Amino acid sequence: MLDKLRQQVLEANLDLVKSGLVLSTFGNVSGIDRAAGLVAIKPSGVRYDSMTPDDIVLTDLEGKVVFGKLNPSSDLGTHLQLYQAFGSIGGVVHSHSEFATTWAQAARPIPAFGTTHADYFHGPVPVTRALTDGEIGGDYVGNTGVVIVEAFGNKDPLEVPAVLVAGHGPFTWGRDAADAVHNAVTLEYVARMALNTLALRPDAAGVSQALLDRHYFRKHGAGATYGQKS
Repeated sequence: MLDKLRQQVLEANLDLVKSGLVLSTFGNVSGIDRAAGLVAIKPSGVRYDSMTPDDIVLTDLEGKVVFGKLNPSSDLGTHLQLYQAFGSIGGVVHSHSEFATTWAQAARPIPAFGTTHADYFHGPVPVTRALTDGEIGGDYVGNTGVVIVEAFGNKDPLEVPAVLVAGHGPFTWGRDAADAVHNAVTLEYVARMALNTLALRPDAAGVSQALLDRHYFRKHGAGATYGQKS
């Protein structure tokens, strides 16, 4: 099972590159085996085109490496915070994709301007507060996860499977690593359209709650009607 997890996480990292969301060695994808309590994550600073499944690092939920000779991603601590706080997620992505990062640098949430957004995110994509100097000087990576969790409060993280870390960049998640990458791709598309919307109409208002709900629940939840029945 852990061989399968490492292969899935490798493929998800390569899909992040194919989707055009990362440059050089930027970005990272992880996945978790909840039963084993182990996380598989991209190694730090390793080129995507040279990675193999054996390069994917396995750690426990405390960050201790249990498999692999390479150092795990420097963002591991953030991933671990998310896995510990959001029990329903199975994969996490961090990138510095252009448009989502633009919103993060502006420290602005992405409004739900239309139904494309509503199909995937049940409300605005939130932005975290800025980390304090003490949080930056301390466990910076772990504290990045703390402010993400803080930004969600009691909300279901799978209803809006993305966040913008102020001054930093986007994190997305999903039911597994591949789903988290899909959400990262969708976030970047939505971020670009939102910026274009404001360029055309700076006073643009978001969609109504009724339209937001109609489109979101058409694809999600027990009453979803989108797609084919198995």
